[in-house]
Amino acid sequence: MKKLFAIILVSALFLSCQKEPKINGLWEVTKVTAGENEMTPNARWMRFNADSTQQSGNGYFQHSYGTWKYDKTKNELKILNVNNLLDQNPAFSVDLKDSTMTWTRIEEGQNVTVYLKKIKKLPSTFGDDVLGLWKPETIKGNGDFFTETSNPTDYLFFRWDKKFVVNNSKGKFYGVYNVHGHKAELELIPYDDSQKRSFWKIDYEKTDKIQLTLLNSDSLVQRTFKRINQYPK
Repeated sequence: MKKLFAIILVSALFLSCQKEPKINGLWEVTKVTAGENEMTPNARWMRFNADSTQQSGNGYFQHSYGTWKYDKTKNELKILNVNNLLDQNPAFSVDLKDSTMTWTRIEEGQNVTVYLKKIKKLPSTFGDDVLGLWKPETIKGNGDFFTETSNPTDYLFFRWDKKFVVNNSKGKFYGVYNVHGHKAELELIPYDDSQKRSFWKIDYEKTDKIQLTLLNSDSLVQRTFKRINQYPK
């Protein structure tokens, strides 16, 4: 009887250990608050490996890596990025569930809370979703890059190296682009002085369509594009 009881006890302990939530795995940041302000980055993720190494990034771009240490007795998490600035703030207090996790700590006198959920694949950023070749479909308002009288061969190409190419009736224009890290906004910085730096709101109508609305304008300037896989002829 004692032997049977011991076996049952060991089995119960084993099962409880199996069900214990673990930090190991891939997590997405769903919300960040600092005091009364929300500062949630777009598609921010962290991967915690069993060997105490970690990587983090936004979307498909990994920008940090290093190590992590979790103190179970204190429920505290310390993250070290070896290719970034040293984190001078205290360790995060952790509330760990099976598929969600919450971090809290004080940063520069403010309560900071980070909400995360466990995921299976990397999330995409606004910038990831605009990558590729686009053909204008509807154009409202005249402005740089495209006019209301477009040609069949017009296109807009967002390259992986953060450069863009515009082809229209005026010629071919090149430049660099930036996508906001917290909201769906795009900045186009042309190399040609004849074109102006512009800021656009991005609306993702479908998986193969986007709409760009010029922000730094007093009148409506709007372009709708459809994704294509070949240069138009």
